[in-house]
Amino acid sequence: MQITLACVGKLKEKYWTDALAEFLKRLSAYAKVNIVTIMEEKMPEDASAATREKVLAKETERLMQIIPPNSYVILLDLKGKEITSPALAEKIARLTVEGHSHLTFVIGGPFGYTDALREIADFRWSFSPLTFTHQMIRVILVEQIYRAFKIMRNEKYHH
Repeated sequence: MQITLACVGKLKEKYWTDALAEFLKRLSAYAKVNIVTIMEEKMPEDASAATREKVLAKETERLMQIIPPNSYVILLDLKGKEITSPALAEKIARLTVEGHSHLTFVIGGPFGYTDALREIADFRWSFSPLTFTHQMIRVILVEQIYRAFKIMRNEKYHH
């Protein structure tokens, strides 16, 4: 299984990079993971609605360009469907059986993205009605993917 994380911005704090590295190491036993990032667009503090839309459109377009062709696209989206960890494991297992060998998880930037990403997504997933930083969500996402593989294989998660 190949997994791509298409993200906006780099992880800045060491505690996030350390946590991500740990879960990527654990996940490497189950899947090949590639993280592709684009730089955040600068959003003026007093941005008008038109300026905000322009900035989001540029960032969205760049995100769409890094999504590998023929991958199954899972968009992290506040307007998406909430699922449990076992349901994620079941979804990944079903996608594998259906012949999807490449999954791409898309994480937008701090200001979100335009509907163009929602339109190309195969599945829109909401972690929670709560808002998390895009840096935090990257770590949580990789941990949840790792947990899904452990669940799929009936392996003990906690050490």
